[in-house]
Amino acid sequence: MSERCDLAILMESLYTGGVGKMRLHLMNEIAARGHRVDLVLADMSSPYMPMVHPAVRKVKIASADGLKGVPSLAWYLARTRPTVMLTQRVRLNVLALRARRLARSDTRIVVTVNVNMSSKFDDQSPEKRARQIGHLRRWFPRNDGIISVSNGVAEDAAQLIGIPVERIRVIQNPTITPDLLPRAAEPLDHPWFAPGQPPVMLGVGRLMREKDFPTLIRAFALVRAKRPCRLVILGEGPDRPSLEALVAELGLGEDVALPGFVTNPYVYMARAAMFVLSSTREGSPNALTEALAVGVPLVSTDCPNGPPDVLEGGRHGLLVPMRDPPALAAAMEQTLQRPMGDRDTRMASARRYTVERSATLYLHALGLGPGE
Repeated sequence: MSERCDLAILMESLYTGGVGKMRLHLMNEIAARGHRVDLVLADMSSPYMPMVHPAVRKVKIASADGLKGVPSLAWYLARTRPTVMLTQRVRLNVLALRARRLARSDTRIVVTVNVNMSSKFDDQSPEKRARQIGHLRRWFPRNDGIISVSNGVAEDAAQLIGIPVERIRVIQNPTITPDLLPRAAEPLDHPWFAPGQPPVMLGVGRLMREKDFPTLIRAFALVRAKRPCRLVILGEGPDRPSLEALVAELGLGEDVALPGFVTNPYVYMARAAMFVLSSTREGSPNALTEALAVGVPLVSTDCPNGPPDVLEGGRHGLLVPMRDPPALAAAMEQTLQRPMGDRDTRMASARRYTVERSATLYLHALGLGPGE
């Protein structure tokens, strides 16, 4: 029988986006504190895999499907007997609960809710939405704990599941690592950020519908019509062709750049005139939190659900309606003239999202350590 671990983290894959990055930060910190951690995956292909702490044991299961994956995961639970398993997403959580029942395991199952689920379900067919909500209401109350990444996400999940919001614990993402500020201070070889150049506005995120970069580009066009400025959007994704077409249509080719994915976005954040989030859906937006940590002025849509938490209700940056280019443009112009707050206050606020603090809160919620 394999040695019993303290924490098993179940995912389909570490992927390449924010959820995988946050899981990476969390498991590495917990492992560094001496806890035995297993990373249980159906797909080992993520570029984050080489960054996993060497003490974390990687375990392959046959499938992440809620039915097909049950025998493989049940075998793992029966053999390894982790104290607690941390899971996510409706399908994976159902898989974990079914496998636990088959294995007759005493492993505690705790699920995280990373996004406003009502907004996510709105993008699905009525049949799939009804099925997903049915799974939520049937299975989520069986968990030994539910963790949300923001207050709004918790309130939405509680309403969907049909449980008191007090049953859901809110823990901020482990976004801010000790190396973030040193990386932000590294040199940036880009002519737009040289002294004397027009101010640069920055967006960061996967080029996909939920990030709504068309609204950001249209808002930038309105600001650009009044004053010299530039826009850089870091990230890659399926919407690149349509975004490039929109830039060309608006005649902004000389002032908008889409460099793609970069390994160090913090050097751009630290030198931008402002960071702008234009999303229509978030859970706890990591790029906005990272920008807060480097102290850059901020503007964000008031989307469900994370920006109000990150910006403390607008204390650290303007919140504007979604899908409204004129409103976003007005906030960008105002921030160029009079940024809200000051750099030190923004940086201090980001300490709520340090890896160290988040890991302590997670360990307490998982029954593996004391709280703050």
